[in-house]
Amino acid sequence: MATTLISTDYNFPGQTAVYHGKVRDVYTINDDLLVMIATDRISAFDVVLPKGIPYKGQVLNQIAAYFLDSTADIVPNWKLASPDPMVTVGNRCEGFKVEMIIRGYLTGSAWRDYKAGARSLCGVELPEGMVENQAFPGGPIITPTTKADEGHDMNISRDEIIAQGIVSAEDYEVMERYTRALFQRGSEMAAEKGLILVDTKYEFGKRDGKVILIDEIHTPDSSRYFYADGYEERLAKGEPQRQLSKEFVRQWLIENGFMGRPGEVVPEMTDEFCESVSERYIELYEHITGRKFVKADEHDLTDRIASNVLTCLDNL
Repeated sequence: MATTLISTDYNFPGQTAVYHGKVRDVYTINDDLLVMIATDRISAFDVVLPKGIPYKGQVLNQIAAYFLDSTADIVPNWKLASPDPMVTVGNRCEGFKVEMIIRGYLTGSAWRDYKAGARSLCGVELPEGMVENQAFPGGPIITPTTKADEGHDMNISRDEIIAQGIVSAEDYEVMERYTRALFQRGSEMAAEKGLILVDTKYEFGKRDGKVILIDEIHTPDSSRYFYADGYEERLAKGEPQRQLSKEFVRQWLIENGFMGRPGEVVPEMTDEFCESVSERYIELYEHITGRKFVKADEHDLTDRIASNVLTCLDNL
């Protein structure tokens, strides 16, 4: 099996902080720049699985870079450079404690709430008589969540965000406008590839008084895609839609008795399984971007990343 990067421990010149997330390791340089490394770790049910997936970090980083570059004309973002297939370097922003989730279709947790009788989601009224995976009749809806430092994010309405002073009315208006513009662009790009961008999330921060798009966008870890072909027929028959997402990993875990609950043990991840997940991620990359995936040399990954990042920082 190809080498994977499951942990990093760099000490870059001017490094002032480091944060190890579920999938990404983020190094702060001089409190001004961020070096974001997409590792090959994979998480599901809020648990980081014990083995890495070959090329997953490269896939996620390159999809995010592709979409950040493809939307920079409509929304300013944090990215300055992608010096390595697994790394993005950009401006550090003061992040808002809110995730902007936008949904074009009634699915996932929104459908589960609706099925249980909810007709309002994050302050947005929902019509009667909707079915799973149906497009919202009034167009996409924004259902924000608060970003929790620990535990699960919580649903919150626009009015609550502003009333509680989490985000000012002025900044929220900009975030809302940017969220709709990004989703529109993402939907158009997906349609060209025979896909439907179902729902996604965006994170924003502030730098020099301006609202800036931060983190990844439109990756399979942050977004849900349906295949457009057969969507209407499946909807009419009440059949599940064909998804392009990491849902297959969650399904495999569920089938093997793991949902992240206390006492449950992650099933054995064989090399064959990890390779098959890697192939699915590469397939996702090629389908979403329309580009051929070129596997980067994975020998001495740690040294390769260090060398590329140092060269980049010297030139910024």
